[in-house]
Amino acid sequence: MTSGEDATNAAAGTDTPSVLQPTIETLLGAAFPGDSVHLMKERVADESVDLIMTSPPFGLVRKKDYGNEDADLYVQWFEKFAHEFFRVLKPTGSLVIDIGSAWKKGLPTKSLYQYELVIMLCRKFSFHLAQDFFWWNPAKLPSPAEWVNVRRVRVKDAVNHVWWLSRSPFPKASNRRVLQPYSASMTNLLENGYTPRLRPSGHDISGNFQRDNGGAIPPNLLAIANTESNSPYQRYCRDRGIKEHPARFPAALPDFFIRMLTDPGDHVLDPFAGSCVTGAVAEDLGRRWTCFELDRDYLEGAKGRFTADPNPPVKSKPYQVWPPSSAADEAVPLVADGGAKRPPKE
Repeated sequence: MTSGEDATNAAAGTDTPSVLQPTIETLLGAAFPGDSVHLMKERVADESVDLIMTSPPFGLVRKKDYGNEDADLYVQWFEKFAHEFFRVLKPTGSLVIDIGSAWKKGLPTKSLYQYELVIMLCRKFSFHLAQDFFWWNPAKLPSPAEWVNVRRVRVKDAVNHVWWLSRSPFPKASNRRVLQPYSASMTNLLENGYTPRLRPSGHDISGNFQRDNGGAIPPNLLAIANTESNSPYQRYCRDRGIKEHPARFPAALPDFFIRMLTDPGDHVLDPFAGSCVTGAVAEDLGRRWTCFELDRDYLEGAKGRFTADPNPPVKSKPYQVWPPSSAADEAVPLVADGGAKRPPKE
């Protein structure tokens, strides 16, 4: 068994000792309190990270407990992190950023900050946009309430952008790591056969379409309900009077990208760790990991993810997606003023 200092330095990808003690430490990784820009400079060597998997504070108009940044200033604020991200990533490594949207104050229109962020990362820091993903949370409540529930001029905002960026146009990856079960119709096709033919769209569906590849290639829409309510982490926090992190992403989200983009033993970094979901998933999958979090209290609660009570297995059940307007009522009049005035209370 390695010493605490050896494990800490191995997790951080550097041999430089430091007096800062981790809040959480395992044989595979460590979580440190403090500003991640400073900690990356101090602890993470050049080109030593295979995957940065993170969900930074979103750029929102209304301030949250977890310290979000103003949407108008967000891109400028993010640049100091971007510089370190590019430095520490291996040429074959990836940067995955889960980021929510923001609505303009008092208006039913949206900020462009998450698009400005990805453009800045590609143009100023030479990242490549490997692919854009969309995390759909089927369990999300209707929001923003003013425009969705009250004035009824928008639908609920239930999708986060997930930017997959890389230093090279060819980061290491394999979609075979994240295959999904075949649909009932595809299973039937594999069992009963298919007549190869040219589709009206021009796609030539050859006999290779009948090959069983062990599962279906997933789309870039990730349906993952964020419904954690009684996890070991939450019980740990409640038993000790520790405030839970209010904006946790579900374990299935980092699980997907860690499986697809890293090998066992690779180094995964989360510079905005929160309750250390990324670190816990990396631990379960046998990856080395490092987490940085500015709020010490959140890391104290994150200890609950590394207790003897094991983390629940990552599961994601299928969700039915209804066609648009499945329960439409054309007799309902449109909101003629576009929601400029609040309707009278019913």
